[in-house]
Amino acid sequence: ELENQLTAKSKSLEELKQSLAFSGSAEQSPEALPLRIPELCELVDSIASQVAQLKTSMQSVMEQWRVYDEVYTEVSLKTTRFLYCINQYKPSVLSLEALKNQIKTLQ
Repeated sequence: ELENQLTAKSKSLEELKQSLAFSGSAEQSPEALPLRIPELCELVDSIASQVAQLKTSMQSVMEQWRVYDEVYTEVSLKTTRFLYCINQYKPSVLSLEALKNQIKTLQ
């Protein structure tokens, strides 16, 4: 989206340059516009460079997030399995009193 907006602004700036070249900039001072247009071009180039860097960074972040998501899913699954195993294998006798009652029943 940023790249599309930047492209549109660049086209507008080019159109402005062309219209100023044809009109001779009679409405504004001739000194002000030629100085501002190169500054604007430099700003557009700088923003385009920043957008490209941001795009590269975002691709890296998205790849790292994908790896994180895969690892998180795996850890979550293993944790669930571990909790299931603990619940299945915990002893049915939890207290000394319950153990004594079980011994009496067996005798």
